[in-house]
Amino acid sequence: MKLKIISILLATITISGSALAQKKNKQRTVPPKDILVNELIAKMTLEEKIGQLNLPSAGEFTTGQATNSDIGEKIEKGLVGGLFNIKSVARIRDVQKVAIEKSRLKIPLIFGMDVIHGYETTFPIPLGLSCSWDMDNIKRSAQIAAKEASADGINWTFSPMVDISRDPRWGRVSEGSGEDAYLGSQISKAMVQGYQGASLMDNNTIMACVKHFALYGAPEAGRDYNTVDMSRIRMYNEYFPPYKAAVEAGVGSVMASFNEIDGIPATGNKWLMTDVLRNQWKFNGFVVTDYTGINEMIAHGMGDLQAVSALAMNAGIDMDMVGEGFLTTLKKSIEEGKVPIDQLDAAVKRILEAKYDLGLFHDPYKYCDVKRAKTEIFTKENRQIAQNIAAESFVLLKNSNSVLPLQTNQKVALVGPLAIAQKHMPGTWSVATNFDTPITLKTALEAKLGKANVNYAMGCNFDYDDAFVEKAGFFGKPLPSDNRAKEVLWAEALEAAKRSDVIVFAIGEGAELSGESSSRTNLLIPQAQKDLLKELKKANKPIVLVLFNGRPLAITEENELADAILDVWFPGTEAGPAITDVLYGTVNPSGKLSMTFPRNVGQVPIFYSHKNTGRPLSLEKTQKGEFEKFRSNYLDVPNTPLFPFGYGLSYTTFEYSNLKLSSNTLTKGEKITVSVEVKNTGNYDGKEVVQLYIRDLVGSVTRPVKELKAFRKVTLKKGETQTLQFDLTEEDLKFYNSNLDFVAEPGTFEVFVGTNSDTQMKLKFELVK
Repeated sequence: MKLKIISILLATITISGSALAQKKNKQRTVPPKDILVNELIAKMTLEEKIGQLNLPSAGEFTTGQATNSDIGEKIEKGLVGGLFNIKSVARIRDVQKVAIEKSRLKIPLIFGMDVIHGYETTFPIPLGLSCSWDMDNIKRSAQIAAKEASADGINWTFSPMVDISRDPRWGRVSEGSGEDAYLGSQISKAMVQGYQGASLMDNNTIMACVKHFALYGAPEAGRDYNTVDMSRIRMYNEYFPPYKAAVEAGVGSVMASFNEIDGIPATGNKWLMTDVLRNQWKFNGFVVTDYTGINEMIAHGMGDLQAVSALAMNAGIDMDMVGEGFLTTLKKSIEEGKVPIDQLDAAVKRILEAKYDLGLFHDPYKYCDVKRAKTEIFTKENRQIAQNIAAESFVLLKNSNSVLPLQTNQKVALVGPLAIAQKHMPGTWSVATNFDTPITLKTALEAKLGKANVNYAMGCNFDYDDAFVEKAGFFGKPLPSDNRAKEVLWAEALEAAKRSDVIVFAIGEGAELSGESSSRTNLLIPQAQKDLLKELKKANKPIVLVLFNGRPLAITEENELADAILDVWFPGTEAGPAITDVLYGTVNPSGKLSMTFPRNVGQVPIFYSHKNTGRPLSLEKTQKGEFEKFRSNYLDVPNTPLFPFGYGLSYTTFEYSNLKLSSNTLTKGEKITVSVEVKNTGNYDGKEVVQLYIRDLVGSVTRPVKELKAFRKVTLKKGETQTLQFDLTEEDLKFYNSNLDFVAEPGTFEVFVGTNSDTQMKLKFELVK
């Protein structure tokens, strides 16, 4: 017994440090995690245990009123485990004080928020970030988001969203990283590492929550919350990898998805939450539902609130967001033997362990430093980094006759309502943004050129359909409008064009036309903007489109009419300066698409890593866009997309040559080195994303025509040649077969290297066992 007491004291000393350090850091003296957590669980009443699983929204109380609020009363009774979407150190300290000073067991609360692509310093939407193909930048964006959010009291983010999606009708593609499992997995790891850092004990890191587990990005008809139905072989090979990558990176929590899987909603799916997540992947953090996810299983047809709450608990859900199904029914289910007490205790243990890992038992107010809140949020340094990262995410889709970069001696006709739509620059899910701070394209261009050299005309309203415009301006983001006749607006735009050397048209979607519950069946640019583009063509001036969007759009017509197209997504608070940097060549664009652009909505879903079918169209006919009867193709459009995955131009040009393999055979435990020469053959220094794909020509199950397996973003000076090398091992060739075994099968493989997924430069090798 004495030895046990000594070991506990030693562990406590290790955690807490000297008495002086304790005083300085205001840390409690706490025992090791297992001892503290087990002792707490032993002391807790059934109601208090269930309370730890309850995650309500914070509500609208003001500082100093927490105690008297409904939430405050529940916290005092031990019926709340955490709160979400509460902002500011003052409010969070106020609420935490109730838990620490008035609840019986003084268990600290965890505070979560939708910190999706930055905090007050807002980075490009995640789909835009993914187009940078730069893992260091993506990780850095998460680090800055964590630093700012933690300085404002937040210690848990509901990010990253890693749902693979091949259907741009689904609005939440804006929150993800596109269509590819490999790229998505690399980004998933980078985001988790950025948020969580080396230790959650640090006060400038926050716990990540990978979402939405699982398959949320593949809803039928692209409609949000809709049914998902796919084979398990597709789950494991194409949709599961980014979630698994987050788990392997040590993510602290997982959020369940809204959709069903094999006929059972994810929130109540034991195979998913226990067999896969915990038993196969060894995840040891906690699982939270999405907003009212348990209650929504009633509408799915899984039973009443008590039944679906028990279903969720037995499946492996640990925390109930908002719905209070656990809070109001679990006691009865346990008393009736429908939920084992051990299942409840395991959930409570995981939540308490997360709070311990965050350092909240050591110092419940560690995230409530007013000084940090004043000095570490929306700093000049953070904004500059956001500007730089945004510029790296832009994708140059077209640049006929080298219209871009623009020259500072050119007068610019700037048109379009999006050029002045300040509140739309951060994009969707930017809940912590101060919408008075984003910099518009008009403001940035005038700052660079002087107002006399920028001739602005709105030219049109966002669209003719007022109801559609209202949807595009949800959440207090109205779009600029002018009630004069369209012909009058067109005339102003044409007059501005006549007085200018080049037309820059800010065109595209509003911020809330993508994101949650923003599915669209029409992927076209709004008609009012399309009509203005046709009018501007009459000016016979070069037209540069600056495309704002949260999803791939069908811009076939715009591609024909415009001279240049720069896709800037929704770039964040530093939108204007970042766009200006690229338009004028201060930054040479280097972004590459992480999601395919269709020619029209009828091609959707369209993605590069498709299967071949038994009647494939020949490569030659595919490239020429020719139709062949009784082959897998369309009567009215080619099989090819408008812009393929991995596509993106530069102001310079790159030439690939001398592709080599170190061997024509690969054996277990060995590797093949793939080398290629890349030369900058243009007139500017630039960055290129060199992409490596493979194809497994013969398998026990059908295999994709191409799979991304490696990439590298390199900087090449004008005229410079670099030889790049990639190593391939047997591990890179593995896939899940029909038995869901992860295997590499002997046979012939092709390896492709090039500037996008359409590359045809290839060599063959054999995997030998």
